[in-house]
Amino acid sequence: MPQSKKHKTFYAIGLSYKKADAVTRGHFSLDENAKTALFTQAKANNISSLIVTSTCNRTELYGFAEHPFQLIKLLCDNTKGTVEEFQKVAYIHKSNEAVSHIFKVGGGLDSQILGDFEIISQLKAAARQSKKEGLLNNYLERLVNAVIQASKRIKTETNISSGATSVSFASVHYILNNVSDITNKNILLFGTGKIGRNTCENLIKHTKNEHITLINRTKTKAEEVAGKFNVVVKDYANLQEEINGSDILIVATGAQNPTVDKYLIQSKKPLLVLDLSIPKNVDHNVSELDNVTLVHLDHLSQITDKTLEDRKTHIPVAEAIIEEVKAEFNSWLETRKFAPTIKALKLKLNDFKTAELDTQRKKLSDFNEEQAELISNNIIQKITNHFAHHLKDDDISTDESLELIKKVFQLEETKYV
Repeated sequence: MPQSKKHKTFYAIGLSYKKADAVTRGHFSLDENAKTALFTQAKANNISSLIVTSTCNRTELYGFAEHPFQLIKLLCDNTKGTVEEFQKVAYIHKSNEAVSHIFKVGGGLDSQILGDFEIISQLKAAARQSKKEGLLNNYLERLVNAVIQASKRIKTETNISSGATSVSFASVHYILNNVSDITNKNILLFGTGKIGRNTCENLIKHTKNEHITLINRTKTKAEEVAGKFNVVVKDYANLQEEINGSDILIVATGAQNPTVDKYLIQSKKPLLVLDLSIPKNVDHNVSELDNVTLVHLDHLSQITDKTLEDRKTHIPVAEAIIEEVKAEFNSWLETRKFAPTIKALKLKLNDFKTAELDTQRKKLSDFNEEQAELISNNIIQKITNHFAHHLKDDDISTDESLELIKKVFQLEETKYV
């Protein structure tokens, strides 16, 4: 049934590695230009508050809308993805479910690798970007801060992120388990973004290999990374030559289309290719070459070693922390809901005070202004505190109590936004 007044509800819509494969996730990935266009469209469509995250494992929109399709349309209009494709793999969470979902995501419980907290920095950046765009209301800002608080507590109070099992570590783990004599192999890392840098660090730490070469389209960025480690940097123009001299090729570029295909590979010696990019940056046609083994990060994330099994034992404690912080958020929300009524009540009581003091001032020759003011203010504070405690009681209906207070004291209607 259509509502008489347009009511906005909090939704979380998106897709993740759970149901969407790498190709589909690639269709819905948002680069910075796409995000900017999405924000512009959101404002034109009267979306007042919205945050957007897009990582290799998930793309999500959290925001207020009259109907979730408004948010779905924003996503589909600014990516290669279609509504039909979205419906096959997506999720839509509403109100409390949406709040629970963002806590689960930020708490590392929904990560492709359990306890991977990289998403929290994405959420922080997303909130900053929305604030800059004027699309972050008090509710969403407070919610993101609560999620950050829960995430910090889970990191410090549990061992859910013990042991290194990020995507970059998973790739090195795979190499260690599948390549013999790793110390003497030639490794080429193409792409030096965040995953590339982390992979480089893990390679050096765990393989003791001194034959690592970095290539990036922008050579200065590769040189910055190389400055921290003992690795060689080559020009982008040397890519084909370096690939043909390598035993292992790790691709961590951030392009929208493949950056490596079978035509770049001329060597006949065995070559292991790890593609850590979303969308995929290695063309599937490399698999046509008999000497090439292609592994995508979707395969890497399926590594379930003892570390991950151990992490699962910490889930109940992490969930308890989330419930605690979520309860604090809900308490703030309830307080925020009745704060305007308490404020209006205080103003009404102040009116009573002013009228009564005026009357007593005229009656009494020795009227003590200071003492009367102090006593009156203390009584008003005690009465408003009493009402506030009553409204915070879980056993009573806040909405009914608010209506009764407004009726009894004939308060002006206060709007909760």
